[in-house]
Amino acid sequence: MKAINLITLLLVIVGGVNWGLVGLAQFDLVATLFGGQSATLSRIVYALVGLSALWQLVPFSKAMSTDEPYAERGYPTTTR
Repeated sequence: MKAINLITLLLVIVGGVNWGLVGLAQFDLVATLFGGQSATLSRIVYALVGLSALWQLVPFSKAMSTDEPYAERGYPTTTR
């Protein structure tokens, strides 16, 4: 399961960078690389990015339920 988490995280990052470029420079990198927004390959990449974001909800919810974000910030996870 670790491999799929890394792959989906990478795709979410790709999607985030693409949206950042769209917002800042009106440049759609995925469309440019794969032949336009309506090209089949572009649509596959968009769909994989969207599915990856949904998949990443699972580790996110697990991290929130185990106080993992607090551990990563160095905050104590137990109360005294």
